[in-house]
Amino acid sequence: MEAVAAIPPFERFYDERKDEIFGYLIRLLGRDSAEDAFQETFLRALRAYGKLQHGRQLRAWAFTIATRVAVDERRRSAPVAEPPEIPVTDERPAYAELEHLAGELPPTERAAVVLRYGYDLSYDDIGAALGSSSEAARAAASSGVRRLRRRQST
Repeated sequence: MEAVAAIPPFERFYDERKDEIFGYLIRLLGRDSAEDAFQETFLRALRAYGKLQHGRQLRAWAFTIATRVAVDERRRSAPVAEPPEIPVTDERPAYAELEHLAGELPPTERAAVVLRYGYDLSYDDIGAALGSSSEAARAAASSGVRRLRRRQST
């Protein structure tokens, strides 16, 4: 029989996930929009936290919320002619290697590529974060990589 994973206190969950979620939202939305989306992400998480039945895949759950908040934000805002300004930090996170490549991919492909190759999430976790199946997540990541390869070869 499978053991039910314990749900940590929200404060610990927040402390463990805040940096990577904020970085992910910056990748998707740019710093200005990411700050509001970050607050909205954890507000939604806090509201739903008490209803969780187990603590499995909390990371993927947080990325799912962040992705949905980012999609909502993109729908509300008009397209920006210039790409968002990326902040310079002393230490580059793993996903930063992808920023110059994935920036022009469609949102779902960009999210799948960044989550897979920047955060090293499994396709099951990516599917959960994107609100789809692991097969759809694999297809989106594969499509994004193919698109990047075509762009590099031209």
